[in-house]
Amino acid sequence: MMPKWTWARFDDLGVHALHDALALRCKVFILEQGPYQDPDEADKKSYHLLGYDEAGALLACLRVVDPGVNYPEPSIGRVVTAKEARGNGTGRALMQEGIARCSQAWPDRGGIRISAQAHLRGFYGSLGFEAVSDEYLEDDIPHIEMLRKAG
Repeated sequence: MMPKWTWARFDDLGVHALHDALALRCKVFILEQGPYQDPDEADKKSYHLLGYDEAGALLACLRVVDPGVNYPEPSIGRVVTAKEARGNGTGRALMQEGIARCSQAWPDRGGIRISAQAHLRGFYGSLGFEAVSDEYLEDDIPHIEMLRKAG
């Protein structure tokens, strides 16, 4: 079963959806992967995509940072899937929905850029992203910048 998607600007999320998103991000990015500052100023300049199951539990979310904030293009980041929703296509569905929403919001921006964890290069590559940098460390995790060209 695929999630029910919610797509909203930061100011329009509502306190419950914001809490759900930050709690899931904290569980994965801080408790599973190690400490770092997760909420940042870019959250306020982003759309947020949240995927809920039928019972109202958040399964997955990501944010799309506006063009010009981190990169010239819109940028998908903070991609996270709950542990119980991994391995069943939820992460792929999340990214496909995020890509579609970016294309609708910014049809003429030349693509979508991400800073991907390096071990997920193949996953993002299967979604049309191509590496455009060497590996670098971000929060002590190897990352690679990737671009998905418009079209």
